[in-house]
Amino acid sequence: MVTGPIPQPSTVAAVARPPAASLPWPTLPGAVPALVRALDGPVGEPHWRERLIQHLGPVRQGFAEHVRLTEGPTGLYAEVLCEAPRLTRGVRRLTREHALIVTALGALHHAAALPEVPAEELRARVGELLRALRRHRQRGADLLWEAYQADLGGED
Repeated sequence: MVTGPIPQPSTVAAVARPPAASLPWPTLPGAVPALVRALDGPVGEPHWRERLIQHLGPVRQGFAEHVRLTEGPTGLYAEVLCEAPRLTRGVRRLTREHALIVTALGALHHAAALPEVPAEELRARVGELLRALRRHRQRGADLLWEAYQADLGGED
């Protein structure tokens, strides 16, 4: 004899999510704070520029990994477009941002190696880069949310 409600399978489709291996920011979360700490040191310190360049390397590598995981025929963006073709414009925008951020990272690395570039300029460039990364990350998160959200509204 059954004394309680009989469990029924849900009629609401499960929320599709990108596979964990495809998460688009694998190494940047640790690299960015290290770059910020490198900037915080006194400019007059003997190896300030070298430390800045050293900490810029992992950010460049992490962003290159992000681009590799998101772009291309097997990347996360291709998966998003299969799930939600309506997001083509957003994917194109993020892809364009990749090129801009990669260029900014390279230019910053080059400028940091030049002793005639003032430290204040380098700090300003890093600030611009960090803002660009933050905006890009938020846009990417918004895109993923829009692609994989569940419509849990009532039926008509």
